[in-house]
Amino acid sequence: MDFNGSDTIPGPRTGDHLPQTAQAAVKIVIVGGFGVGKTTMVGSVSEIRPLTTEETMTQAGIGVDDNYGSETKTATTVAMDFGRISITDKLVLYLFGTPGQERFWFLWNGLFEGALGAVVLVDTRRLEVSFDVMGRLEERGVPFVVAVNSFPDAPRYPTEELRTALDLAPEIPIIDCDVRRRASSKDVLMTLMRFLHSLAMSGALT
Repeated sequence: MDFNGSDTIPGPRTGDHLPQTAQAAVKIVIVGGFGVGKTTMVGSVSEIRPLTTEETMTQAGIGVDDNYGSETKTATTVAMDFGRISITDKLVLYLFGTPGQERFWFLWNGLFEGALGAVVLVDTRRLEVSFDVMGRLEERGVPFVVAVNSFPDAPRYPTEELRTALDLAPEIPIIDCDVRRRASSKDVLMTLMRFLHSLAMSGALT
């Protein structure tokens, strides 16, 4: 390739540039079990082209990966998803979606580093996969909110029943969402930001 000619490496689109008014950036991680919608959420809400590391699923995962409820899924995140959204003219969120398959969880420690908060996506058909996810966040002291993603065949439960089943503290927000919709995904992020603000005001967030 001739870097002095017409065949040059394209730069970012104009819309991908960080707004000049931005004064603060916050790292947020989106976590959850396999197939709960992490990649979809990052893609739906990101104002830039999302970076994904999806690879085609192979027979090597049979008997290893739990894909209950996601039997038609043909690709999976093997490293991370990345996106960005401006909450205000001055505040920007960097979104990092974690891999859901347990064999890739060793990557989580690096993704959690420097994160101010997290969204835990939950599928009510597989609540049990959320316990390890939330446990890891609690071990690292990362505050989180729980977002219940809507699936057509997923059972619905009252919020307090979910709180009891997930053994959540009373102050941790639980919100219903449809991660395919940008407005719904943004509502989840705003719920997290309000929660982080309340923790900061109370002195619980350091």
